[in-house]
This record gives sequence, structure tokens and C-alpha cells, in this order.
Amino acid sequence: MRVRQIGNLFSLMEYFVLAGQPLTVREIVAEFGWARSTVFNMLSTMVEEGYLYQPGARGAYFPTPKWMVLARQLSEVQPLPDSVHALLEELAHETGETLFLAAPDGVNAVFLDVVESSADIRFIADVGKRLPIHVTAAGRAIIAQYPPAERAALLRRIDYRQYEEGAYTSPEAVEAAVREGIERGWHVNLGLYASGVAGIAVPFPLRDRRDAIVIGGPVSRIGGEIEALGSLLRRAVDHYKE
Repeated sequence: MRVRQIGNLFSLMEYFVLAGQPLTVREIVAEFGWARSTVFNMLSTMVEEGYLYQPGARGAYFPTPKWMVLARQLSEVQPLPDSVHALLEELAHETGETLFLAAPDGVNAVFLDVVESSADIRFIADVGKRLPIHVTAAGRAIIAQYPPAERAALLRRIDYRQYEEGAYTSPEAVEAAVREGIERGWHVNLGLYASGVAGIAVPFPLRDRRDAIVIGGPVSRIGGEIEALGSLLRRAVDHYKE
């Protein structure tokens, strides 16, 4: 269930990033169509908590560095080594495709780090993006790291529905696909979640995490290179050192 007020907060912060400048109550109301009183109360609360301030005489608001401090503290609690991002950059340069690191998020996989391809037609991904864990290569590479009982419990929790033709719609189908990927050495998605989009993933068990490293791109470009790209990922992960 989506909590509207929390969703509004994140939408507002993303708008500050896009605008790149202080915003007035009027500008925020015009952008989202929220009631003026709602916007004023939201901004006032964030000012009181130290997350917004008014830097000029115009009465406009802008985020304080408290957001950056909080994000830095969170990253220090559960940091990703710089070598992980360097690995993604190296693979993105070698393949010309988008590389990302995915982690489990309940019945979803979430992107923790992304190095996007420079190609005009490419897999577009943002940090924080969530995808269903069972119909994506990233998700199945994550599921492959679960012990059998935990994996079975997860597969029972999924709300199965048809995304694209051939998508897995039962725990048994996902389990079979996971086993196939384990035997192959990498996990593949050819347009099962979004038509025309392909993913190739390998498990990346960093410390006590269950992450996956994934190549994403158009089926038309990487569909014929699955074995070569899968082998490349497998070798990269096998030889990775922090």
C-alpha cells in the first residue's frame, strides 16, 4: 500500500533536484496540483526538522545539507566498496551496455548502483528503481543465492501475473528457471518484464549480501551475445577482489 504523504515528500525532493534552485509555495502547487495549505504545512515541517531553509528574500525553499549528511551516514553503515562501482564502470566500458548492481527488496530487486550506457538506445535505470524479483534476470540471480526453504517461502509470497508472453506465473516455473540459470552460470531475461529489453545477471555475494551484477540492454543488440556476455560477467565476478 502506498502512503500518499510519503510519496509526495519524495516527489517534492525529486522536483528540487530537477529545478536546481529554490522553489516557492506557488511553484510547487503549480507543479503538483496539491492544496496550498498542504504544501505550506509540508514545507514548514521540513524547515522545523532542519531539512529545508529559505536562502533568499523571495520566500523560496531549498534543501539543507542535512540530507547529504544523512545519506553519507547511511552509506557508512552499510557501504559498498569503491571497487564495486569500478567493476561496473569497467564492464560498461567493455560491453557498451548499462551495468547495475541489484539487491533483494522483499519480492522485488532494487538497483543500488548504475553505470549507464552512452548508446542512444539503451537500458535506462536509476538508483532505487525496483523490479519484480521473479521475472528479471537480476531477481533470479538473487533468488539463486537463497537456501531452498527460504527460496520456496519467497516464491509463495509473490503476486504472479502476466507481464509479457512467456513470463513466469507460478513458483514452480520460477524455481525451474532459477535452477536453469544456476546450471548455465548466469540468468537471462529476454523481454519477459518489458518488451524488447534484455538482462543478463550473475550472483554477486559480497560479504553477507545477496546482490547481483547485471547487464541491461535492448534485445536486438545483446540477444545474440548472451553466452559471450554471460561468460564475461561470470569471469569478472569470479576474479573480483575488494
